[in-house]
Amino acid sequence: MKKRHIQKLLLLSFVLLLAFNFPILLLFNSAESVLGIPVILFYVFILWLISALISLIIFKKFNE
Repeated sequence: MKKRHIQKLLLLSFVLLLAFNFPILLLFNSAESVLGIPVILFYVFILWLISALISLIIFKKFNE
């Protein structure tokens, strides 16, 4: 794996570490809901989906 791909994955990991940090999660801890899903769960699953897509893009470029 090229060094720039590793750097991108490390940056993604660091951003996710910050995004899943407890004070940030408390910002989304409310009684409201989005599409019938509590806001905090919506936030977690959207972050998970976005991070999976970004990782997929990075790994696809690695295979080329």
